[in-house]
Amino acid sequence: MSSQKLVNFLLKTFIIGGAAGLLISFFVKPEDYLAYLNPFDFMEVLGLLLFFIGLGLTFSVVSMTGFFAYLFIHRMGLSLFRSFWSMVQIILIAFVLFDLVYFPYRAADGEVSMLWYILMSAALLIIGWVVAKRKAKETNQSAFIPALFFMVVITTVEWVPALQVEGTDYVWLMIAPLLACNTYQLLTLHRINKAVKQERTDKKSSGKQANARNI
Repeated sequence: MSSQKLVNFLLKTFIIGGAAGLLISFFVKPEDYLAYLNPFDFMEVLGLLLFFIGLGLTFSVVSMTGFFAYLFIHRMGLSLFRSFWSMVQIILIAFVLFDLVYFPYRAADGEVSMLWYILMSAALLIIGWVVAKRKAKETNQSAFIPALFFMVVITTVEWVPALQVEGTDYVWLMIAPLLACNTYQLLTLHRINKAVKQERTDKKSSGKQANARNI
């Protein structure tokens, strides 16, 4: 991948994170906006918009860090476990989904219903499954499990700081940018690589044609 394409890839991820952070804030923190709408205070509303955009941008950086860490982990896993790497990833996915239910429920001391945590884990699995199916369809079937691993396990690791905060506001404010950025990165990288390979092929074809004319 050329440096120009890499910068473009990172910049778009950055923008998606900021947009997702702003969008989810309208649903999670509507009272913060309503407090300055009547009477309307432009500077306070602008400050809120910039704050939530900045929050989304911060989470997009977390997402990018996690994505490149995942690429390294995937290569290392293939080297260490070889044909067993897929099974290891499935076990880790199951373990993380269990952790998302059990440990937060224990930490809440029964104040929050276990059903909430089950639904949260199920939603993450469903989103990951859909994205992984799309990834496998656009590349090959062997990409399904690594993609699901990234969307479930790596996203959860990135999400840990928000899960440790009391209350659910930051849980939602963080997961939306993370899922948006992770989905974009996972479904875009192979398209960029494909475009780069096509450009190289076209250049080689053009070079051969030019040589043939000179001969």
